[in-house]
Amino acid sequence: MLGMKRHAFFLVFAIALIAAAFGGYRYFTSNGKQTTYKFATVENGPLTAAVSAAGTLNPVATVQVGSQISGQIREILVDFNSPVKAGQMVALIDPDTYRYKLRQAEADLEATRSAVNVQRALAYQAQVNLAEAQRDFDRKSLLVAKNFISPADRDKARTTLEAAQAQLQLADAQVKNSESVVRQREAQVAQAKVDLGRTEIRSPVDGIVVKRSIEPGQTVAASLQAPELFVIARNLSDMQVETSIDEADVGRVAIGQRANFTVDAFPQRRFEGEVRQVRKAATVVSNVVTYTVIVSASNDDLTLLPGMTANVRIVTAKKDKVLKVANAALRFKPEGERDAAKVSPGGAPGDGRGRRGKPPSQVWVLDEAGKPKTVPVETGITDGTSTEITAGDVREGMEVVIGTAAPTKPATPGGPRMF
Repeated sequence: MLGMKRHAFFLVFAIALIAAAFGGYRYFTSNGKQTTYKFATVENGPLTAAVSAAGTLNPVATVQVGSQISGQIREILVDFNSPVKAGQMVALIDPDTYRYKLRQAEADLEATRSAVNVQRALAYQAQVNLAEAQRDFDRKSLLVAKNFISPADRDKARTTLEAAQAQLQLADAQVKNSESVVRQREAQVAQAKVDLGRTEIRSPVDGIVVKRSIEPGQTVAASLQAPELFVIARNLSDMQVETSIDEADVGRVAIGQRANFTVDAFPQRRFEGEVRQVRKAATVVSNVVTYTVIVSASNDDLTLLPGMTANVRIVTAKKDKVLKVANAALRFKPEGERDAAKVSPGGAPGDGRGRRGKPPSQVWVLDEAGKPKTVPVETGITDGTSTEITAGDVREGMEVVIGTAAPTKPATPGGPRMF
């Protein structure tokens, strides 16, 4: 009897020990798998949407000064950063060759004018011969009528008259031809004078020399295009930033939008400007499509220099008071939702877009049981960190889920340390 009681006691003790072990296992296991969430608060405040890009500072107007003739540079009269006026001579090409060409053209012109005078004298002589032949023909015609001479003499006089007429026409044609040659020689003289004048390289505008590409004694060769000698910036107090905007953001950029930028030389200073032009010509580099946007840059103190790299921020939209939420809340999805979103109901990979092609937006909050539930929302502008909520069952001060924290596993007693 006593043995049976002892056996029953040990059986009850073993059952209680197993139950306690199982309860402890369930307790620690459930605590190890419990999900802890991170939250962000829905706020009400200002929001500014902007597009950021890098660009290069350049003068608004630059003029390349070249040479239309070939020759050796004899003298350079300006250097880098030299102010120049329109019409000021900045360089001189050796003029000797073109001076001699001008003299040769002038000599050819004088020779041709002399030839014209000779042709005119010959024409006058032909005219005198014609008059003489006409008088001889008239006289012989009168004598034939009186039977003083034979008709053969009259016919011979007629032939002489016609030859004199032809000679006069030839002389007149030669005079006109010589006069045409004179005009050609005059044009050659004028061209030689122009070429001689082009040996003096002059500035076409008022400005500052920002680049000089030649040295004294260097030979320039003008063939299909004029070689570049100088680059003159018309006005360095009015500059612009040429920046490349990605095709995904260019639709938000418009003329007149405010912009600001910084340069590495003055990182603590922010320069103001506005969008002046959105060029429609696309630039494709490594399958990346960008568009050039021109941003004005005032440079009254001449602090900015051409070629500087500018970090531009174009303000595309600005609202003073909106309901906004962190972008992480719109990107968050619970573990089960992430797996379901990878495959559409038809079995094909889903694109996560609505009927009109716009991605649906939603945030997640915790229900009464502590489980995440979705709240559909409509979004507006974004500044890259927060996004405007234009519609949806959210309010200021509501906490939305932005992520999960790594679970903390309960500490387990370690065994004896082995050495």
